[in-house]
Amino acid sequence: MSDVLVISPLGVEALAVRSARRGLRVHSTGMGPYRARAAVPALLADPAAALLIVGFGGGLASDSQLCDVVVADRVVEVGEDGRPIGDPIACAAAEQLARLLAARGLRACGGTVASVQEIVTGRGRERMLASGAVAVDMESAWVAAAARERPFAVVRVLSDTPRHELRRRLPVGPPLPSAANAARAIATLRRVAIALGHGGRGGELHTVLGVDAGERGQV
Repeated sequence: MSDVLVISPLGVEALAVRSARRGLRVHSTGMGPYRARAAVPALLADPAAALLIVGFGGGLASDSQLCDVVVADRVVEVGEDGRPIGDPIACAAAEQLARLLAARGLRACGGTVASVQEIVTGRGRERMLASGAVAVDMESAWVAAAARERPFAVVRVLSDTPRHELRRRLPVGPPLPSAANAARAIATLRRVAIALGHGGRGGELHTVLGVDAGERGQV
């Protein structure tokens, strides 16, 4: 069992990660900032030596590609106008994680991830670019409060981009990717989980995050 706790906010993300690499311990917070904030006390109490968010994100740049993997070098809360709210939060080992994933054949790069209150589509992506971010999510900046002194990292698979826009598929509910794009993003997320869990307990992921596998005992 890994002493790096993987946080996959959505149920479908958690299912994909668990099914791909059973040795990873996975916690699902639920979608959005409210649920992310609500999860912080439980995450603070968890004895994991490091926290790693793994899930989907939205690409911002016009040349971003579906299923690219963004490893955050920092996360920042961003308002609807694209302006940062508060200071950015540094993430651990972005370059090393990107290299680890690239070595497994994934298109991985580093950059800032903007955490937003609502799903970003259309012209909203252009506003978010003003923050300097390359991708958006709805949880990371708030979950980061649970890290404290522990290494904290964020890996996001792009499930939508300006060229692969989200669309409202049902009369109610959020805009969603097409079934084909969702399937591709899930498959890539599983590849990410396999790559991250490749070394098992005390393996490459632990080395990258600077975690001593014996430091906190078996969790």
